[in-house]
Amino acid sequence: MNSKILFVDDDPKILSAFRRNLREHFQVETILGAKPALEIIAKNDPFAVVVADMKMPGIDGVQFLAKVKKKAPDTTRIMLTGYVDQDTAINAVNEGNIFRFLCKPCSNKDLVNALEAGIELYRLKTAEKELLDQTLNGSINALTEILSIYHPEIFGHSKKLKDLIHGLAEFFNIPISWEMEVAGMLATIGYVGIPPALNLKIQRGEGISPEEEEMLSLTPEIGAKFLGNIPRLERVSKIILYQNKRYNGSGFPQDSVSGQEIIFGARLIKILMDLIHIEGGGVPVDQAILELKSKNGWYDPDLLEKVIVYLENKKNIEPSKPGDIISVPVDEIQAGHILRSNVETVDGELLLASGRKLSWVEVKLIRNHAKLTKLVEPLKVEINDS
Repeated sequence: MNSKILFVDDDPKILSAFRRNLREHFQVETILGAKPALEIIAKNDPFAVVVADMKMPGIDGVQFLAKVKKKAPDTTRIMLTGYVDQDTAINAVNEGNIFRFLCKPCSNKDLVNALEAGIELYRLKTAEKELLDQTLNGSINALTEILSIYHPEIFGHSKKLKDLIHGLAEFFNIPISWEMEVAGMLATIGYVGIPPALNLKIQRGEGISPEEEEMLSLTPEIGAKFLGNIPRLERVSKIILYQNKRYNGSGFPQDSVSGQEIIFGARLIKILMDLIHIEGGGVPVDQAILELKSKNGWYDPDLLEKVIVYLENKKNIEPSKPGDIISVPVDEIQAGHILRSNVETVDGELLLASGRKLSWVEVKLIRNHAKLTKLVEPLKVEINDS
């Protein structure tokens, strides 16, 4: 468990006393002044507790701990000072979210108790955060597994969308939040609310009725409501709800939101999903770009220009070296294999689309299908050791 403690003061004798009195109890580091302390906090692994003096040259303890809060929000912040007044205490609590306010002189016993409590608070906060992250990641992985099995063709679109988002972020050196990545993977999760018969018609490329078209138009709303029940996915839910909203305000949902008011992730996904849909019809990328340009008012013009620049540059990038592609029977496929052929029944029903890395759930799905229905074999898979 992280138990590092940083003491910040402008008096080297006081810092020396901290090291001498506390080294048997804690992993103590000390530093003179607030500015170098902020540099250490920015570069090093997080400290469990930071203890600061109030009166320091250049920046006082309240301002310093407020900056610590921004740089390391999980770190417990304690103020230890001989200058005490009501305004100082109020500012310390409001601006720096101080955990303890200790007055000099402070007994070693009181200081040790405060530091132990601060470490325990840090442990609880980071453990809860880690648990939430793991739970959230597990939920997202489970949802993508469901989507990949329930509608493999649509899941293939989601994978392409996520790859495009990553490529754009790297090319333009812009940060893409985890919400954007999740929204890319789950943009089509609303299709789980569509009747299986309609999903089958979509897979087979059959015509659909106006009523079925209207049903499909509501998939963003279904997906948004579905994800809105999961903690920390509120922004993802909003991105998915507005993914079909046009820049001029038309499209779904039918409200007054338009232009830059549309959440950034939805504006980007709208462009990329339309691109994927156009290319899915066998249209070359150059022609797809022209079609996107022709839809006046549909897209954020600045984002569309970035997408076009990225696509044109992408054509000149040498593709990465693939792994070995082999043909295997169903009973020899393994988790980690990358499909290089569709998994289909002999009647032409698509089970899983080419291009995905198989999970153990999908391997089980394929083998179970093979026990009930004859599949097209052998399957082509890529084995990549990297």
